[in-house]
Amino acid sequence: MEAVVRLARTRFSPLIIVAGTIAILYGVRNITYAHPMYAPQMFQDFMTFAGSILIESLPFVLLGIFLSVAVQVWLPANVMTRLLPERGWLRRLYISCFGVFLPVCECGNLPLARGLIAGGLKPAESLTFLLAAPILNPITLITTHQAFPADIRILLARAFGALIIANIVGWIFSKHHKQEELLTLEFAAACAAPDPHTHGKVERSLQLFNKETAAILPALCIGAIIAGAVQVLVPRSVLLGVGGSATLSIIVMMTLAFVVAICSNVDAFFALAFSTTFSVGSIVSFLVFGPMIDIKMLSLMRTTYRPKVLMQVSLLVALMSLAIGLGVNYAF
Repeated sequence: MEAVVRLARTRFSPLIIVAGTIAILYGVRNITYAHPMYAPQMFQDFMTFAGSILIESLPFVLLGIFLSVAVQVWLPANVMTRLLPERGWLRRLYISCFGVFLPVCECGNLPLARGLIAGGLKPAESLTFLLAAPILNPITLITTHQAFPADIRILLARAFGALIIANIVGWIFSKHHKQEELLTLEFAAACAAPDPHTHGKVERSLQLFNKETAAILPALCIGAIIAGAVQVLVPRSVLLGVGGSATLSIIVMMTLAFVVAICSNVDAFFALAFSTTFSVGSIVSFLVFGPMIDIKMLSLMRTTYRPKVLMQVSLLVALMSLAIGLGVNYAF
């Protein structure tokens, strides 16, 4: 019991760090807003962007951590893997559809993917889930339809595009003979470590919650700060100046998706503002690429997958998102 109490006292330390970061960002921002001579407008904008990303992402990250703990501790051993088909491509197709039942945006899916790996999924299978889930979750699909009710092409292209990209990436990385080499050394060692099961489920849940928050929340802070800085430093006018070109508009919107790092549950309304000046294909590419790969997500994924893997995944997703955008522009 003493161990449980001790863990209960310490498990909030990463949360305190994040809460303190948010408080500092908004405190400094409010002071400089009330007294503009203390800081330039660019600095105030940085505080606003970084703080907004943290506040927007934190609830979903925590939800993902809770689900990850539930998968690892409270579900019977290997129940997820026992219910999946044995055939590789069909198994990954099932896994890519998990997001339909899990209304969590991309931030929360990372800790859940870590839990699925610890529960028996291969790293390539976890990548399939991680790429598809933020787009195929019901909230994202509903908000996409609400943002573009008169153009069903955008919703269909986004959903099927995510499904295709996730399964192709999963298939490519499933060919890697040593799956553990896709993971960071620290996370691979944690997954391989034997679980003595000497503690009760409550204590094990607290241990996992503390470990996951300690690994993921600092990365979330770093990702939010980098994303806020990039949004301030990259002139939006430069990105928007080539919106009329069929190909360049797609690249610009994908770059914008990478920079703004907005939640997949609401990014369709952000994209709606560009629908009158950018092509349909560029909007689709924005909605497909952003939830899979952005500054914030790469920072989070770095806690689990090796940098080389992330570079390869980013390149594959970018090329396929570009191809989908071009295909939509060509077909319509």
